[in-house]
Amino acid sequence: MDHSNAFLMELYNHKITSKNIVIKTSQKGEEDNVDTHEIQVHSKEESQHRAAFFKEISNVIRNYQNVLLFGPTDAKNELYNLLKEDHRFENTKFELRNTDKMTEEEMNQFVVEYFR
Repeated sequence: MDHSNAFLMELYNHKITSKNIVIKTSQKGEEDNVDTHEIQVHSKEESQHRAAFFKEISNVIRNYQNVLLFGPTDAKNELYNLLKEDHRFENTKFELRNTDKMTEEEMNQFVVEYFR
């Protein structure tokens, strides 16, 4: 996962099913001559989009007992910090791993190896 894209994979009976969640952002226009108010509004919108993105991910993973968060950015840490404060995840075991950017096949192999 990163700050704009989460590839969710479920390993069940040695088969992986996946779902991709992409952050919804507003269209960015030209950024020349942007005033401070516009920057603040844009920043607030981005925060709202990120919160919705993390909420969508948490709604998908809330029923799992073991969750592996991995990827090349700090997005996994940000999501984990939100989830550990949510009582719905009290009994969920989280593991975080720093990885390079991977193809879908590489992610599948990584998940299978981890849960083996």
